[in-house]
Amino acid sequence: MTDVQSFTPSRDDFAALLEETLGGRDFAEGSVVPGKVVGIDRDFVIVDVGLKTEGRISTKEFTGPGEGEAPKVGDTVEVFLERVENALGEAVISREKAKREEAWTRLEVVFADNQPVNGTIVGRVKGGFTVDLGGASAFLPGSQVDIRPVRDVGPLMGKEQPFAILKMDRPRGNIVVSRRAILEEARAEQRTELVSQLQEGEVREGVVKNITDYGAFVDLGGIDGLLHVTDMSWKRVNHPSQVLAVGDTVKVQIVKINPDTQRISLGMKQLQSDPWDGVDEKYAAGTRHTGRVTNITDYGAFVELEAGVEGLVHVSEMSWTKKNAHPGKIVSTSQEVEVVVLDVDGSKRRISLGLKQAQDNPWETFTDRHPVGSVVEGEVKNITEFGLFIGLEDDIDGMVHLSDIDWSASGEEAVARYKKGDVVKAQVLDVDAEKERISLGIKQLGGDPMEAAGDGLRRGQTVTVEVRRSPAAASRSGSATKRRR
Repeated sequence: MTDVQSFTPSRDDFAALLEETLGGRDFAEGSVVPGKVVGIDRDFVIVDVGLKTEGRISTKEFTGPGEGEAPKVGDTVEVFLERVENALGEAVISREKAKREEAWTRLEVVFADNQPVNGTIVGRVKGGFTVDLGGASAFLPGSQVDIRPVRDVGPLMGKEQPFAILKMDRPRGNIVVSRRAILEEARAEQRTELVSQLQEGEVREGVVKNITDYGAFVDLGGIDGLLHVTDMSWKRVNHPSQVLAVGDTVKVQIVKINPDTQRISLGMKQLQSDPWDGVDEKYAAGTRHTGRVTNITDYGAFVELEAGVEGLVHVSEMSWTKKNAHPGKIVSTSQEVEVVVLDVDGSKRRISLGLKQAQDNPWETFTDRHPVGSVVEGEVKNITEFGLFIGLEDDIDGMVHLSDIDWSASGEEAVARYKKGDVVKAQVLDVDAEKERISLGIKQLGGDPMEAAGDGLRRGQTVTVEVRRSPAAASRSGSATKRRR
């Protein structure tokens, strides 16, 4: 009896025996544990994880991405222990979940180090694609596939390639990756290298890749430069498509390189001679030239004198008579016009032109045709508080002052006799071509009534007179006469 009791194991002995059997391994549910393949049948791989019970794993779980050759009896594999024992007394294990846990652990290290990871696009989902990262599934948004929109993703499917991890959330099992970030980083490195090989002033050949309203992007062999519309030609270019088309091969000069932004400015006109060289002598002030209207604004019109050389006709220099008219009412785009150079400054690339100066001054012409004293006829265009405006030839007006309407009536009474549209005759009293003024008189056509009186006196004449009696003396004389009566 004593011998039997001496061989009965204690609780500590049982714990030691179990520890020896398990080999010190951690078999907590929800962890990855090593297992030994003890059998393989048609659909399952039987794995012993050292619990005196075995678990079965579908053979399909050993044929996914990242798996090598099919396991053989005796091989050791990592499996995920979901349950130590189910209702059938078997361990519930999974190879896929083991790979997922291993992948997550590995990816967390990669994500922390901000390193790229290889993966394969395996499927399409709403808004993007599914990427296998060696056991862990990630989401690739459609906008993160490439730098530019990709119409056909077929060539990228099933191909192992690098991705950048943008976001990881292990509790929710979410991983977001980007292929675009990898491409942008590679392009940035390539761009830096290419920029270092370029020099300002250098002439390069490139291909037009894209055209916008403000210019064109030219591929210089792996790096793009902007050819602004103002640097395409010395002459005015309204839209880049007038000069270039996508696919054109062009020679350009590198105008400027910004080392901070790595932006490259290009120019085509810089390869041509500057038409403004010697413009001061060619278009001296006072010379007359023929040009073409290229642009019309509220303040005037631009006239091209030759390719690349334009001058401005200010609105005040467009017409002798149309003072408030919009330039578009006087000239039209592409119209050939004759202009006179008013001022030129080649250093500032400015030429002031006059359109009206190339035409006869209507006030000077009027003076030649109608000297002072001649009679003209015209229609009353406007009536103001100080006189009448009479329409004359060449769209100019003459003014009849209130004092020159009638000899006897007051100005207000005289002007009230006229209305707009009346056709009247008047005499030319004065013409000031510089101030663009013509003075007319209506009463002068009838002669001065004082001259008609025959006393030799006329209006405006200076005469000497004798004071016979003052107004005060006359008043006293009249009062005395009344008292005597």
